[in-house]
Amino acid sequence: MQYIIFYKRWFIAILVLLACVKSAFTQQKIDFAKFDVRATWHVEQNNYQGKPVSLSTLTIKTTANALLPATGWKLYFNFSRKITRCLLPDIAVTHVNGDLFYLAPKAGFKGTDKNSVLPVSFVSADWVVNYTDAPEGLFFVFDSNPQKTYPVPVTVLPSTAAVQSARIPTDKIAFTTPAYIYKQNESIQDIPSDSLIKMFPTPYDYKLTDGEFTLTQKLVIKADTQFTGQLPQLKSMLLKKLGVNALDETASTNSISLNYNSALQPEAYDLEVTDTRIGITASTPAGMYYGLQSLFMVLQDAPASQPVMLHAMQVSDKPRFGYRAVMLDVARNFQPKQQVKKLIDLMGLYKLNKLHFHLTDDEGWRLDIKELPELTEVGGKRGYDVTGKYLAPALGSGPDVDNKTGTGFYTREDFIEILKYAKTHYIEVIPEIESPGHARAAIKAMDVRYNRFMKQSKPDEASRYMLRDLADSSRYLSVQMYNDNVINVALPSAYTFMQTVTDDIISMYREAGAPLTTIHFGGDEVPAGVWERSPAVKQLLQKNTAIGNVDDLWSYYYNRLHTMLKERNLHLTAWEEVGLKKKLQGKTKINVLNDNMVGKDVHLEVWNNLIGWGAEDLAYRLANNGYKVILSCVTNLYFDMAYEKNFDEPGYYWGGYTDIDDAFKFIPLDYLKNVQTDRFGNPLNKKYVSTREKLTGAGVQNIVGIQGALWAETIKSTGQMEYMILPKLLGLAERAWSKNPQWATERNKKKSAELYAQAFSKFINTVSKQQLPLLDTYADGFNYRIPQPGAVVKNNAVVANSKYKGFVIRYTVDGSEPDSNSAVYKGPITANGTIRLRLFNHKGRGGKSIAISNGK
Repeated sequence: MQYIIFYKRWFIAILVLLACVKSAFTQQKIDFAKFDVRATWHVEQNNYQGKPVSLSTLTIKTTANALLPATGWKLYFNFSRKITRCLLPDIAVTHVNGDLFYLAPKAGFKGTDKNSVLPVSFVSADWVVNYTDAPEGLFFVFDSNPQKTYPVPVTVLPSTAAVQSARIPTDKIAFTTPAYIYKQNESIQDIPSDSLIKMFPTPYDYKLTDGEFTLTQKLVIKADTQFTGQLPQLKSMLLKKLGVNALDETASTNSISLNYNSALQPEAYDLEVTDTRIGITASTPAGMYYGLQSLFMVLQDAPASQPVMLHAMQVSDKPRFGYRAVMLDVARNFQPKQQVKKLIDLMGLYKLNKLHFHLTDDEGWRLDIKELPELTEVGGKRGYDVTGKYLAPALGSGPDVDNKTGTGFYTREDFIEILKYAKTHYIEVIPEIESPGHARAAIKAMDVRYNRFMKQSKPDEASRYMLRDLADSSRYLSVQMYNDNVINVALPSAYTFMQTVTDDIISMYREAGAPLTTIHFGGDEVPAGVWERSPAVKQLLQKNTAIGNVDDLWSYYYNRLHTMLKERNLHLTAWEEVGLKKKLQGKTKINVLNDNMVGKDVHLEVWNNLIGWGAEDLAYRLANNGYKVILSCVTNLYFDMAYEKNFDEPGYYWGGYTDIDDAFKFIPLDYLKNVQTDRFGNPLNKKYVSTREKLTGAGVQNIVGIQGALWAETIKSTGQMEYMILPKLLGLAERAWSKNPQWATERNKKKSAELYAQAFSKFINTVSKQQLPLLDTYADGFNYRIPQPGAVVKNNAVVANSKYKGFVIRYTVDGSEPDSNSAVYKGPITANGTIRLRLFNHKGRGGKSIAISNGK
């Protein structure tokens, strides 16, 4: 018996050795210096097997310089959907954390040869529609050298069939076609430029009067004491328009004056142009700044001739909302300091006054904090490293830690420079420190700090800023698929951390001399299951009986933050969830209004008005209940949503598709009034909307403003940032500044639709004939989106139109891509074959083209 056991053990050992030799032999065949593997990905179908899931295929293609061994490798990639199973039996897919997955061979995998194809199909939650949904950031890692990575380029194959594009069986929104675009554009009238208002956003009261002001180099400029600091801004724009280096102020009958009038509202201004003078009147530097911006637009609209002739006018202007904001996410993907300053230029031009700066999240911490260098040393970097010295690859950032979107942060000096720059444009920067969820970057950074001090035998210092309970065995998964991204709010060290970060931020604002009235402390998307198995939480609940259960920790945490901020003369801003609490209804927990934070000057940014989710009227319920509310509604004001449903159109779409139209048609105080369909294009039951809560008189007073939001999961460059934000931001600016339009208050639906069509035509003509040409050069120019033209075949000829009447349609008749030298569309095209059309701006830059067939 002993001999049998002995020989059996030897036999097993020999098999193991042979397997290792085989694996080593196979890997030796790989020339790592020339390793070259490619990949493609395509959608198979959505609503796979009649379920709310999708099927897609990632095809791995080896080349003459590469093969895949039977064992010893992993292919990492980022994917925004939760992968539930792999259909290839010999390949396993493993979820690492967040959107990071890897493929690896199972025991039955036999490897591949060179120049071979390995299709790997997998099922994932929800749907995949455009190229943004594709796997990205692919790279191989081999067991033989686990720190070395081999990036894999991936080609995304377009979807063309309905089973690939339909999200659900009742999805009425198809990929856009030239005919669909043509129909959308038909109602837009071409309005002569001379009939358009010369400034934007639309002023409160604007009237052209008789006469003209002659602007020459001979000009007297004067300012009341309150506005002498803004004379350089005025002179700079005048010199640039006149094309001269200096003004002659010795003798002239013409003058420009900056005047003070305390009776005007803080951000209001009056602008008067007569035959002999231009006068701008305001009560504050901010109001004067906005008046100068309007004068700047009048100058830009004037013909470039000498002398410059300005039509006489009287303007009385003021903002509708005091809070006019843009939220910029730099945590998911980083934007350099100069790009942030460029956004500030844009915001100042269009009279937006709040920059909500989303500085931290699961995927990155972007602000240098003096006492906690690990936040940027660890949390400010993404890359592949087996020792975990920085954050893992996410959102396609890839294995290289030097990538420009996953890695980056603002030094103290950078941030102060941004604050100073914003101050000159009368913009308050509102910093956001995400908590308690979306905090993985901070948590992992503090883990590294903990380990450093523990190695130095300093346990008290190690635990000083700890953000998680090491003994916590709670299980959860966030919306972004993280299982370790929530701060444990029972730890005293969590509040030490928040106080340290807050005080350092305050010190930066003081050094910059910049205004700070609030800090945004997040509050969104904390997953179910957090804190439930934490010994620290159990101990706190036993000690503090006022906290009834784990769900009550929510109010406990935010009340402590509120107190901390109040002691520093600041108020709390947070996402909508802070105004909610969990309540058990049967066996299910539901969200109900949380009265605990009412009356504490808490400002809530409300994003969820998605039709069908049950919170369509949440913003109004919170405002009616006493909360100060900032509308940041996903259906109209999320700039990261794709412009339209098209495979090659970037952006998310879970909240719908948003173009400049959606921001423009947003009715802040009654935003459900003009909602007609759900996000799948299905008509709404009239009762569905009518039963939702409307604003009360008190609630109206609690709507402090509106905000456009640019989340950055899909933003990989400065150009992409500008593409997604423009021209949508112009619709935001119009709704934030200009008075409530007549079409929004008209009760007769037919009349309201007619008034809206007229207003939108004026707006979009102003955009295409004045504002976008200005943005071609302003602040070194912006990469705004240029839409596709529309086209149909009528009477055996191709007829085209465009949303932007000030732009030029060019075309080819041989199917080739039109360029700035192609023929200009002037009327029906009778040529047969494939006609390709493309819209171009004043600088000759084109958007995406369309193709349409004519004849046989």
